[in-house]
Amino acid sequence: MNETPRQRLRARLKSGPLLVAPGIYDAYGARFVEQAGFEAVYMTGNGVSASLLGRPDVGLVDLTLIASHAHRVAACVDIPLICDADTGYGNAVNVRRTVQEFEAAGVAAIHLEDQVSPKRCGQLPGARPVIGLGEAVGKIEAALAARRDPDFIIIARTDAATGQGLDEAIRRAQAFRQAGADVIFVELKSSPAILEDLKRVTSSVDAPCLVNVDAGGPLGDLTAAGIEQLGLRIAIYPGLARGAAGFAIREALGALKRDGNTKAVRGRMLTMKEYSEVLGLADVEDWERKFLSSR
Repeated sequence: MNETPRQRLRARLKSGPLLVAPGIYDAYGARFVEQAGFEAVYMTGNGVSASLLGRPDVGLVDLTLIASHAHRVAACVDIPLICDADTGYGNAVNVRRTVQEFEAAGVAAIHLEDQVSPKRCGQLPGARPVIGLGEAVGKIEAALAARRDPDFIIIARTDAATGQGLDEAIRRAQAFRQAGADVIFVELKSSPAILEDLKRVTSSVDAPCLVNVDAGGPLGDLTAAGIEQLGLRIAIYPGLARGAAGFAIREALGALKRDGNTKAVRGRMLTMKEYSEVLGLADVEDWERKFLSSR
């Protein structure tokens, strides 16, 4: 029997090279990731806020909006989908429903953070206020108790490092792991010390660790092999699709505004044939030949 995406993701936590999960914000982007040969895809809350609301990631996306969006993304690919679930959209009672909704959507894993609501993207300027450790641990325990599929992965994230220091972030990470979290995610902002900080995290926490490679600097310059040498198991790239797509759209619009046509950038745009291949048009046409032909 074939393994489910969740089972494949859980197995990859234990063996193999670093798991690289490029970030996307919609089903179209997820198909690109799968067709490029990656083993997992990451749906960024920041990107979802931008694509669905046109607003920054400051807690404006609610559970219903993101879970329904995640369902459509998960349904269009066969690789595991890892999702940003913010703070769980409330307290431990809300976390219960959050887990159930993402699990029902076909998502393979979610990460839950210990920020105070409303949250802000961890890469935005300023420190991130966090809830008390006891409440944060209770939310992770609630998430674990709420899941129906034991292969559904709970990733515990802490944003304590920016406001309370790395020691506190590590203390929280250890507590989350003791509570049963499958993966640990210590959010760190880019700095000259980030590589040493990550080594401290992975050497202090007995768990698979995830890292956000959303910024430049020393971490962003590393290859996947270099990141793995820091002791990490998963690397997400949340800004990849939103940054690349935003740049390309701006360039194309600039050409159209300036020149009155898109000739100058046409070589950097998909043809209709390439676009249709990404969306799997040939599969639809094959289905039509099998079931819509006259009998």
